[in-house]
Amino acid sequence: MSFSRRDFLTAGGAGLVAGAALGEAPGATPDARPWFQRTLRWGQTNLTEIDPQRIDIGFWRAHWKRTRVQGVVLNAGGIAAYYPTQVPFHHRASKLGDRDLFGELVRAARDDGLAVFARMDSNRAHEDFYRAHPDWFAHDAQDKPYMVTGLYVACVNGPYYREHIPAILREVVEGYRPDGVTDNNWNGPQRHQPCFCRNCEESFRGRTGAALPRTANWDDALYREWILWNYVRRLEIWDEFNRVTRAAGGPDCLWVGMMSGSLNYQARVFRDDAEVFRRTPMIMLDHQRRFDDEGFQHNAETGLRLHSVGGWDKVIPESMAMYHLGEHNFRLAMKPTAEARLWVVEGFAGGVQPWWHHLGAVQEDRRMFETAAPLWRWHEQHERHLVDRVPVANVGLLWSQRNTDFFGRDDAGVLVDEPWNGFSQALVRARIPYVPVHVDDVGRLTRELGLKLLILPNLAVLSDAQVASLRAFVADGGSLLATGASSLCDEAGRPRADLALADLLGAMVPEGHAWRDPARRTAQAREWSQTYLRLPRDETARHEALRGFANTDILAFGGMLEPLQVARPGDLALSFVPPVPLSPPEDVWMRQPETRIPGLVCSERPGGARVAYLPADVDRRYAREQIPDHAALLASLVRWCLHGTVPLEVDAPGLVDCRLFRTRAGHVLHLVNLNNANAWRTPVHELVPVGPVRARIRLPAGKKNVRARTLVNEDKLAQSVRSEWLEVQLPSITDHEVVAFE
Repeated sequence: MSFSRRDFLTAGGAGLVAGAALGEAPGATPDARPWFQRTLRWGQTNLTEIDPQRIDIGFWRAHWKRTRVQGVVLNAGGIAAYYPTQVPFHHRASKLGDRDLFGELVRAARDDGLAVFARMDSNRAHEDFYRAHPDWFAHDAQDKPYMVTGLYVACVNGPYYREHIPAILREVVEGYRPDGVTDNNWNGPQRHQPCFCRNCEESFRGRTGAALPRTANWDDALYREWILWNYVRRLEIWDEFNRVTRAAGGPDCLWVGMMSGSLNYQARVFRDDAEVFRRTPMIMLDHQRRFDDEGFQHNAETGLRLHSVGGWDKVIPESMAMYHLGEHNFRLAMKPTAEARLWVVEGFAGGVQPWWHHLGAVQEDRRMFETAAPLWRWHEQHERHLVDRVPVANVGLLWSQRNTDFFGRDDAGVLVDEPWNGFSQALVRARIPYVPVHVDDVGRLTRELGLKLLILPNLAVLSDAQVASLRAFVADGGSLLATGASSLCDEAGRPRADLALADLLGAMVPEGHAWRDPARRTAQAREWSQTYLRLPRDETARHEALRGFANTDILAFGGMLEPLQVARPGDLALSFVPPVPLSPPEDVWMRQPETRIPGLVCSERPGGARVAYLPADVDRRYAREQIPDHAALLASLVRWCLHGTVPLEVDAPGLVDCRLFRTRAGHVLHLVNLNNANAWRTPVHELVPVGPVRARIRLPAGKKNVRARTLVNEDKLAQSVRSEWLEVQLPSITDHEVVAFE
């Protein structure tokens, strides 16, 4: 049976969301919030072109019900239309025939009281479209079209994005009345695919008065302008598509392009995290898997990063693949249950909402249908503890997309991602709560969260205004911990005469230093040598942050350092030991065991601020080598900068990710057990319980009558109050536990 758009509208499909609130029981008080704030659990069957001939809608309706979803993402159009489109060159799915599959699915979802996102995939098209309108598609400098997966990549400045996609959006919204539209791949050509078509030439000349740059030269101001011009165009697309869908479907009919959880990837596709997340009332996060060098905890961190720029109460559904993704992808085979569960519960810990994802309407590996139901049901049962909450953390880990662009350039993985990953993993291992903070939000988040320490992991690119905000933070008593080339470059990535924060950090970068030359700094960052960091031989004379390193005068390092000038010699806490030969064994000894090349500089400022500067890239080295001393050094410096004021203490064997939040009713503590033989190699085979676990949180002043309960195992907790600390004991954790303090 099929439905036309007229049948669908006549049957009452339009306007259902304006009536009874989604998921409400009969007679319940209507929820006045817009649909995108109250729809927390999602599901998606990503249709293939053969699915119109084989889909069993009844099966999927039963799965929607079994997994307690409140909204579904349904294929509408773009690369392939699943309804009888009238838009020229809008390719109908090859097995669609006369069927209106999208209309059938929308009607089924409405009958089940679900919100509907119409799913698009809009940046590519088939050959007949390209042959008819070659000027609508992206071309390289030799006028050859870009192709991906056998399809032609559309130009973002031509009629494809300005006329064709808006026509599809109007057809879908006016014909089927979805609550909104989401787009899997809306950004057009990537950074390595510069378009030289007439539309781009005219647009760029109109902005700059110059022709498009012909080569990728990061030192060329015109190329950097090309980068920014591309970002601006993607923001224009976001705004233009929202105007279309809202004009056709009302003020709450959102267009929400999917976003990646990888800042590095976002930079390569010109999607500005901060600017997008500040302008949209909802985020659809296409972040389906972990990578071995980031770990499961990256999912929680991503949720916190997006909330910190977009708002703590914002809903962020995350596409969570139920099929296997790893070094090699098997999209028709189940993701191991343990791997999927740990990714999902880390998402819960970061405040993202669950959205299961299957590829294809028929699955021969039916085991993948078993994973989501218990997790989605648990989320439904405890949703009030999982949304609209504020993290409890006094450490901010700073980030900036311009640093990824203009300092990382084509090597952002080495220069930006690795220092970030190393520092964040050290904080997780030390169980020190932290929040990712965009450098433009320092003032706001300091007020909202009470930040006491800001960490700059090789954050080289800073504007004068951003530098001023960091100076104001320190002047108000906040502490600073910076690594590598932090503050060396202006907002365009051009090296300054010196570190902009040189007087605070206590060190200066001389002319000719490797950090000033992009090729040399990347080569140095990639290099490994047998190098060390020297501690003072007199242990009683060591800096306070180093007193945990008893019975050794050296720490393994592995990186390279060139001389810096230290403002106050007494602040030098660690010095660099140059490379030692690796072999033969008879030759392994230090030729220069002592230098004055600073590896760590520590100082205290008026007003209680403490400043630690690590020219040595220990954060990057930890991400690469996982040397315990590196993690211990980073954590010790954080605790010293904080004067020991950490709001949470957790004692547990091994690696447990700890995230604490303040809610309307009290506090919520997420504990995710990451102890596993495959924690750093996909996939996890099984869950390994860990325990006992002791957790202590600082109570708000004057609040003593607090009851703690677990939301996963529902254990009876032994709890006690000592001074301002509330302590609870948990016997064990399998994959995760959530403790509510009310």
